[in-house]
Amino acid sequence: MMLLRGPWPRRPRLPPTPRPAGRVHPPPRTPTPQVLCVKLCGNLKYSQSHLYSTVVPPDEITINYRHGLPLITLTLPSRKERCQFVVKPMLSTVGSFLRDLQNEDKGVKTAAILTTDGREIPATTLMEILLMNDFKLVINKITYDVQCPKKEKLSMEHATDMENVKSLVHRLFTALHLEEFQKKREHHLLEKIDHLRGQLQPLEQIKAGIEARSEAKTSGLLWAGLALLSVQGGALAWLTWWVYSWDIMEPVTYFITFANSMVFFAYFIVTRQDYTYSAVKSRQFLHFFHKKSKQQHFDVVQYNKLKEDLAKATESLKQVRHSLFANARRESQ
Repeated sequence: MMLLRGPWPRRPRLPPTPRPAGRVHPPPRTPTPQVLCVKLCGNLKYSQSHLYSTVVPPDEITINYRHGLPLITLTLPSRKERCQFVVKPMLSTVGSFLRDLQNEDKGVKTAAILTTDGREIPATTLMEILLMNDFKLVINKITYDVQCPKKEKLSMEHATDMENVKSLVHRLFTALHLEEFQKKREHHLLEKIDHLRGQLQPLEQIKAGIEARSEAKTSGLLWAGLALLSVQGGALAWLTWWVYSWDIMEPVTYFITFANSMVFFAYFIVTRQDYTYSAVKSRQFLHFFHKKSKQQHFDVVQYNKLKEDLAKATESLKQVRHSLFANARRESQ
């Protein structure tokens, strides 16, 4: 649209105002006409959207800071809604953030956080460390590039003051809540030990029966070996003094001794253990024990795990009670 120049319409003029004599006034200036030119090029709608649009793309993940805490905004894949997650950098970890994401949207089957070069970040990493650099968020095999806003670096004096404050708060919390925490831990360990003992009680009964049968079989096998050696010695004596002479039986006994040496050496090659009676007994006992365990469906792996957990819990309980006793002595003094 353009306003063009044109003739100005004439207006009726008023008679001049009488002025006092003796003063000369310049003649009035005629106003110069002005022209306003407005030129529209292209699509006005496109120009407005290009200049004034501030809408974030629906699939973009943004990170902003509100009241000093990071605020992660993303679109939930199932509901297609924008959701904001408030992160506590010093307490939250990568694993807790991913669990919160899956709890919020059950449609999130898989979720992981990777570095910009594709390496997976461990779940125990603190969010404070994660938000120092850009990263990738993978949700249901869809990768989103996340850019972290750069925070202003603190001066050395400010950083030192902050570390001192954190250390002081940690010491105060420990001093005020240590005894309460230790009592709660003692109660938790006692409950855990009772639960483990309840699980071990039926397994201990089955294990005792299997051990008794395995011990009986092992002892019977040892007595059978002693009887076999006795029969062998008696047979060689009978053949030497009543049937043949020593000149005939001497090479026979030599080859029998050499054959026994070969048997012992073969045992070492197979088992990588010296042929001692205690080692042979233990090995045979374990053989019978595992055989009976399979027959009675006794889970040896589960039993060993429960025993290890019980030993760790008992040791932790001793340490907690020792700390409580030391604190009580200091307070009494």
